[in-house]
Amino acid sequence: MFATGTIINVAAIVLGGFVGLLIGKHLSERFQKIVMLSMSLSILAMSISGFVSKMLVITGDTVSTRGTFAMIFSLFFGAIAGEGIDLDGKMERFGIYLRNKTGNARDNGFVDAFVTASLTVCIGAMAVMGSIMDGINGDYSILLTKSILDFVIILVMASSAGRGTLFSAIPVGIFQGSVTCLSKLIAPFINELAMDNLSLVGSILIFCIGINLLFDGKFRIKVANLLPSIIFAVIAAYIPFFN
Repeated sequence: MFATGTIINVAAIVLGGFVGLLIGKHLSERFQKIVMLSMSLSILAMSISGFVSKMLVITGDTVSTRGTFAMIFSLFFGAIAGEGIDLDGKMERFGIYLRNKTGNARDNGFVDAFVTASLTVCIGAMAVMGSIMDGINGDYSILLTKSILDFVIILVMASSAGRGTLFSAIPVGIFQGSVTCLSKLIAPFINELAMDNLSLVGSILIFCIGINLLFDGKFRIKVANLLPSIIFAVIAAYIPFFN
């Protein structure tokens, strides 16, 4: 079946959302807050591990860094592009549309939950590389692993953040499905260095999501407006100065 990995991933997110909502009904506000805190700390830890593994190079007794200029280039131009397009605003408006159309107009936390969950499960090298492999040779093993991770993430987020998290399955389906459809065109541009850059920048964006969750709206980074940084991360792999 075409795009099997994405179908499994979408199903895992929906299932995780429903299970999380069932669990959340039995949790008091105090427990919901501690669950969200544990989720934010886990996301921060995973993201730090992700970008440290791509930046640090250990050679004998020497520790050096790599990818710094590519990271700065990607985030700088990605932020400008994203702010110009206002992806954050577009995602919020789509979240409001979903909230109203699904009968959740009174759920004040729906939009934030939708945007945060969508970014958490969409960003990363696994989504891109897994979709490409699924499209080219039908190998959905990476997306299967991602589905398990997303199931747990959305389950925990849904138990404390609510119904909006469940609808993150929509952007995941659109994004990964599109990459799978275009896989034969995209694949030649995703070499090893491009994947390293993508993982590095993607981990930083996930770190920003963890910060947003940790501060619970008191300090908010518009992560969606940084999403084009992933495209510039791939472009940086083909600029000799950064290699």
